[in-house]
Amino acid sequence: MRAFFKKYKHAWILLYFPIYLAWFAFLEKTVTRRFHVVHMAVDDVIPFVEFFIIPYLLWFAYVAVGIVYFFLHDVSEYYKLCAFLFVGMTVFLFISTVYPNGHYLRPSVFPRDNLCSTLVRWLYAADTPTNLFPSIHVYNSIGIHLAVSRSQELRKHRGIQIGSGILMLSIILATMFLKQHSVFDVMTALGMAVIMYTVVYGRALQQRKVPGQVVTIHGLTGREL
Repeated sequence: MRAFFKKYKHAWILLYFPIYLAWFAFLEKTVTRRFHVVHMAVDDVIPFVEFFIIPYLLWFAYVAVGIVYFFLHDVSEYYKLCAFLFVGMTVFLFISTVYPNGHYLRPSVFPRDNLCSTLVRWLYAADTPTNLFPSIHVYNSIGIHLAVSRSQELRKHRGIQIGSGILMLSIILATMFLKQHSVFDVMTALGMAVIMYTVVYGRALQQRKVPGQVVTIHGLTGREL
């Protein structure tokens, strides 16, 4: 047991999840009727498509598998991924606390009656249309894909790279087509992702420019002039 905990001592950072879940549950119970309405005109143009429930629910596995992979195989990238995810999730909680928000985008009647519609009904019953921006579904999906794209090992598997990118885009679209989020929530998530990418990975992006030095960037080797 001692050897196990010594090997996986970096698991301590995952203690953030109980804190996040408790805070989020508190917000879900308290932000119900009085909130600032989040809405953009483009939201009314986007149709409701229940089939997007599939990538939306796959988000849970996508994030979990991503964290577990880097936890087991790349501790350095694991810490960066957790920093990216957890800082953004905390910002989201603070925003929802000081600026309660929600929307009225959900359809009252579904256009089709099928399994996907049933799953959406279950989702609506479990998740209130409040505490919306920045969208954590969008933000965390971007974070996982960035980690996958940066991984030296996973970069060798083109199928994983492409699959991750497709799933990320599908989840982002799902938040809008399921009427879970406004376009505004997606835009703010994208903006926060850009900022956090610079903060978390900025040092790795900067290379010392020494004349004649051989450098390696994303697996490509070249000689600076």
